[in-house]
Amino acid sequence: MKQHLVIQAPDVPTRALKELAQMTSAHSIEAIDGQAFRLLNAEAHPQVAAYCREAQLDFAYVPVAQTLRHFGLYVTDMDSTLINIECIDEIADMLDLKTEVAAITASAMRGEIEFAESLTRRVALLEGLEESALKSVYDERLKLNPGAERLFKVLKQRHIKTMLVTGGFTFFTDRLKQRLGFDYCAANQLETRNGKLTGRVLGEIVDAQGKADHLKRARDELGLTREQVIAVGDGANDLKMLAEAGVSIAYHAKPVVAAQARYAINYVGLDGILNLFHPDEGVTG
Repeated sequence: MKQHLVIQAPDVPTRALKELAQMTSAHSIEAIDGQAFRLLNAEAHPQVAAYCREAQLDFAYVPVAQTLRHFGLYVTDMDSTLINIECIDEIADMLDLKTEVAAITASAMRGEIEFAESLTRRVALLEGLEESALKSVYDERLKLNPGAERLFKVLKQRHIKTMLVTGGFTFFTDRLKQRLGFDYCAANQLETRNGKLTGRVLGEIVDAQGKADHLKRARDELGLTREQVIAVGDGANDLKMLAEAGVSIAYHAKPVVAAQARYAINYVGLDGILNLFHPDEGVTG
C-alpha cells in the first residue's frame, strides 16, 4: 500500500525533513502549511520513530488515498483532549482538594484503577460544593485546546457528524455542544440538591465501555462502518472507544494510549488531525 509520511511540529527544521526523506526514500517533500509537511510515497523505516521522538516531531504514515470524504463520524473525548483541563480537578480546587482528586484522575487515566471507581471516589469528595462553582470553572479555567475551532469548521464543511463523549459532566458538555455544534453528546450528570453537589452521580456512569457503546450506537444510527469513524482521546478510559474507530488518534495522550492508537499527536494542536488526510475538494481552513 502506498503511503505518505506526515511530519508536524511548531517548528520543523528543513534539515530534519531532508534526512527523513532520505531515510524513507520519499519521492518529494510537500508543504501542507508552515508546521506540517507530507513526504510523498515514503517507505517505512525502523528509525523514523526514534528520530522524530528525539527531534520532537509528530509523524504519521498515512495511506495515499485517505481523505475526509470517506468518513462520516468524528468522536472525541473532552477533558485534556478537546479542552485544556480535567474539569473535576478544577472543581475540586474550589474545595482545596485538587491535589488529592488529581492524583486519582491521573491513576485512572494511566489505567491503574477502573474509571467508574475513580469517578465515584472523586465526586464523593465534592459533596457540599456550591453548584455555581461549575460555572466558575467553565468561565474562568476551561479553554478549547489549540486548533479545535478550525478542526470543527472543516468537519462541518465536510458534513461529518460530531460526537462528544466523556466521563466528565453534562454541565460542560451542554455548553460545548452549543459552542461547537456537536450532533451527539454523552456525559455524566452530577446530582445537586438545594444548589449544592451531593457527591453522587445520577444514572449509569459513562465509563470506558459506555464511551464505546455510545460511539457504536451513533455509528449504527448513521449507517456507517467502523472504517468510517475517527475517534480521539488521551486516557486509558478512551481505549475501548478508540478500538471502535477506523482511525484512532492519541492526542497529547498517556503512553498506554499512544502505544495502541493508529496515530499519535504530541506537539501540534487539534487541527493537526486534518493533515492526516490528503486534501480533497471543499476542504478549507
